[in-house]
Amino acid sequence: MSDWEPKIIAFLCNWCSYGAADLAGVSRLQYPPYIRIIRVPCSGRINPKFILAALRHGVDGVWVSGCHPGDCHYIEGNLYARRKFALLKSQLEYTGIAEPGRLHFSWISSAEGTKFAEVARSVVESVVAAGPAQHFIKKQAEVA
Repeated sequence: MSDWEPKIIAFLCNWCSYGAADLAGVSRLQYPPYIRIIRVPCSGRINPKFILAALRHGVDGVWVSGCHPGDCHYIEGNLYARRKFALLKSQLEYTGIAEPGRLHFSWISSAEGTKFAEVARSVVESVVAAGPAQHFIKKQAEVA
């Protein structure tokens, strides 16, 4: 397992968290390279099926990040995301599909590049501690 590298998908709000990721990059702040970013218009637009699909395809961790409460460009999108994500996380952990440490949620504004890098490191550390995903992975068909 020494050559294992975690695969982490990050769904980032276009207006805030994606801007923070850009600021972290421009500022040359260091964080692990295992995160693949998917920019979404709003964290509230993330369907729980996106997270399930990522886990099913073998992703080791998922990170959802949006605007701070009260700062959403779509008024309440991040509040809807928080509710959906809290329910999904508790359900997946309860059923054993996703162990604690695989799913993460954060609030990061576009001016918080340093916070983005810190949270990215924290997410990667948590996923590495959980190890490779073992549950809910779609098995590839074997070629005969």
